Amino acid sequence: MYIPRHFAIDDSAALHFLENLKNGHLVTSTNDGILSTLIPVRFDKTSISLIGHLARGNSQWSTPTNQEALFISSTIDSYISPSWYESKKEHGKVVPTWDYMLAHVYGDLVVHDDVVWLRKAVSDLTDSFEGSRAIPWKLDDAPDDYVNGQLRAIVGVELRVKRVEVAFKMSQNKTTADLDGVIAGLRIDGRNDVAEEVGRLRTMGRGKEEDA
Repeated sequence: MYIPRHFAIDDSAALHFLENLKNGHLVTSTNDGILSTLIPVRFDKTSISLIGHLARGNSQWSTPTNQEALFISSTIDSYISPSWYESKKEHGKVVPTWDYMLAHVYGDLVVHDDVVWLRKAVSDLTDSFEGSRAIPWKLDDAPDDYVNGQLRAIVGVELRVKRVEVAFKMSQNKTTADLDGVIAGLRIDGRNDVAEEVGRLRTMGRGKEEDA
């Protein structure tokens, strides 16, 4: 991944990003060519792995084990209009761009067909999404025979992380006035989530304007 210096982050920020991943595209090279599947995941800090699963009917899981795979995840992104920049009024030398928080995670892909491993993986993944609810749904809430049938229809996948490339392109390279305009414009567009991240990261440092 090309990461301009304005948008590079440190290892602690990358780890925090991994811990908050919820889904992404698992990309592998198979006998059928390059395949990609969007899957929910959970980051396991103990094994330094992304844990998820694929449908048994998905040929992607037949990828040879211990082959390097790529997981791509973007937690937040938005179009940025040049009309929001204060500098548009000053010199007009502005263009549209896209802000994003993106991770490319590389590692060895291991397929798990062990029902005990798989049940724990699915239960832990469910808990990671249900934990904040007033009455969380648990895997054990469903009948055992039904759950066992569902587990037979999937296989577990574990991406053992070897390297991570993370880029936070959230207008950090803009002037204070332009950043204020971006935040205001995003809020008008109803993208308060992106506006908050732009505001949070605005102190990471700014350089010469450089859009891509």
